[in-house]
Amino acid sequence: MEGKEKVKKNLPEGHNAGKGSSKQKVNPKEERTEDAKGLEGSDFRHLVRVCGVVLDGKKDIRRALTRIKGIGYQTSKSVINILKINPETKLGNLDEKQIEKIEDTIKNLGRYIPPWMVNRRNDRFTSNNFHLTVVDLDLALREDINLQKKLKSYRGIRHSLGLPVRGQRTRTSFRHGPAVGVSRRKEGPAAAKSDKKGGGEK
Repeated sequence: MEGKEKVKKNLPEGHNAGKGSSKQKVNPKEERTEDAKGLEGSDFRHLVRVCGVVLDGKKDIRRALTRIKGIGYQTSKSVINILKINPETKLGNLDEKQIEKIEDTIKNLGRYIPPWMVNRRNDRFTSNNFHLTVVDLDLALREDINLQKKLKSYRGIRHSLGLPVRGQRTRTSFRHGPAVGVSRRKEGPAAAKSDKKGGGEK
């Protein structure tokens, strides 16, 4: 008995001595969530408004900015490089000044990035390069479509008819409304009798 007690004393801490050990196993997912909570500061915000869009503060800046319409992965990377922010920092950890800087750079992206990255090149009225987002992008698209309809160009006519513009086939795709099959005349009992009489007379 004395030998067994000595062995138990020599075991390291946290070692399960037997089946009746009171120590429970800790789930690794729970440890990760606790670590993530520890990284969040006291001023952490779970929802952040950027350019009129509510973004998830738990996501890093590189992924969170892609939720804004008109900003993709490469554009968000360029915004981060312009401002020299760590791309892995959470959006909720940023203060108001940093978010204002992000909004200003997004609004004036045409000055910082090359022309081939901008989504509005050689504007029809100003002949400048812009990068439009959210509401401005929708308005510009609507104005372009309405202008083509007024000019009655081929694309404008296709837009007004609700047909595809870019040369797609329409035999099987873009078919609206209920399915229409082959319509056949229903034969009633009177029509069947007349057919029989006509056959007998012949």
